[in-house]
Amino acid sequence: MSILSQAYSWINIKFLLAGLGITLEVSLISIVLSFVIGLILGIIRYVGFKYVSALVGFVIDILRNLPLLLIIFFTYFALPKAGLRMTPMSAAITALVVFESAMLAEIVRSGIIAVDPGQTEGARSTGMSYWQAMWHIILPQALLKMIPPLVSQFISLIKDTSLATIIVLPELLYRAQIIYGQDTRYMLPMYLIIAVMYFIVCYALSLVAKSMEKRYG
Repeated sequence: MSILSQAYSWINIKFLLAGLGITLEVSLISIVLSFVIGLILGIIRYVGFKYVSALVGFVIDILRNLPLLLIIFFTYFALPKAGLRMTPMSAAITALVVFESAMLAEIVRSGIIAVDPGQTEGARSTGMSYWQAMWHIILPQALLKMIPPLVSQFISLIKDTSLATIIVLPELLYRAQIIYGQDTRYMLPMYLIIAVMYFIVCYALSLVAKSMEKRYG
C-alpha cells in the first residue's frame, strides 16, 4: 500500500495531469485539422475531378498503408534535413494530421456514397446547383452516417498520441515513464492510472457520439 501512496503522490498526479493536458491539446488540434482536411479530400475523391482525384487517391492509399510511427519519425527527423525544423509538439500534430486526414478522407467518401443518389436528384430538381445540393442536402446526411466511424477514428487518434513519446513529446505516457524511471516499483501503478485516464477521455467522447446519434439520428 505504501508503494501506491508514493506512486500516486500529489506531485506525481499533478505531473501526469500536465501530460494529459498536452495529450488533449495535441488531440484536439489534430482532430479539428484532420477533419477539415479529410472532409475536403473525401469530397474530392467522391466528385472525381479528372487527374486530381486520381492523384489524391494515390497519395491517400500510400499514407493509409504506412505506419504512423514512420510518419512521426519522418516529420521530426527527416524534415529538418530539408530545413524545416519542428518542435516535438508541432511534429506530432503534423504527423497525426497527415495520417488521420488520409483515414478520414475514406470515411467521408464512404459516407457520401451511402446517401441515396435520389437526394441529389431531388435537390437539383428544385433549382440547386451541384455544390449547393452537396453542401445543404448531401453532406448533412452523410455526416450523420459518419458519426460512428468518425468517433472511432478520433478515439484511435487520441490513443496514437502516445507514439509521440518516441520524439520526447512530454505527453501522458512520456511523463509516466519519467516517474517509474525513478523507481521501477511505480511501473504498474503508472500504467494503471494512465489506462484509467485514457479510458475516461475516450469513453467520454463515445458518450458524446451516442448522444449525437440519438439526437439527430
